Amino acid sequence: MDAQYTIVIADDHPLFRNALFQSVHMAISGANLLEADSLDSLSALLEKEPDIDLLLLDLKMPGANGMSGLIHLRVQYPELPIVVVSASEEASVVRQVKANGAVGFIPKSSDMRELINSLNHVLDGEPCFPEGIDFSGHSDEETIMEKVASLTPQQYKVLGMLSDGLLNKQIAYELDVSEATIKAHMTAIFRKLGVKNRTQAVILLQQSTPDH
Repeated sequence: MDAQYTIVIADDHPLFRNALFQSVHMAISGANLLEADSLDSLSALLEKEPDIDLLLLDLKMPGANGMSGLIHLRVQYPELPIVVVSASEEASVVRQVKANGAVGFIPKSSDMRELINSLNHVLDGEPCFPEGIDFSGHSDEETIMEKVASLTPQQYKVLGMLSDGLLNKQIAYELDVSEATIKAHMTAIFRKLGVKNRTQAVILLQQSTPDH
């Protein structure tokens, strides 16, 4: 496949990022490859580079909070094809990835040939998920994802800081806004997630994060 594609590899492990870099070059000659090692650097890259053909996303990057990073990328960039590349290979994780709009899932344990094959499938416009997984039914996990997806990017950022244990005052300082603004965000977050306090909100966010 020789067309000029722009592909982003988003993974916080330099060794794996490099291996993926090599594999993509073998699959797609002449591809323009860009890299990101956190959700913040990825967001900055996507704002700067509007014509991305494919994003290869690790679920466990800093700032991503597992599945919720994928959810917000889908909300902000609905046209961007996203393939999740993850060491969390359980069927429940793959189902969540598909339910949240990714076009494919590539296990990190894949060999080079499987990886190249999967990439070619996706760039041909075909979804690519591991075989033998039942995607029927609507799980409680998907309901949690939908709640997290309803948050605005700023609310999601506040929730991430909450889960890191920051106080309202610290979050206000980090985001350069008033404490009153953070309290207003909290009220909206609790309402959207259907919870009563910050502890319940953090638990809900953790439920949207793969264990591995």
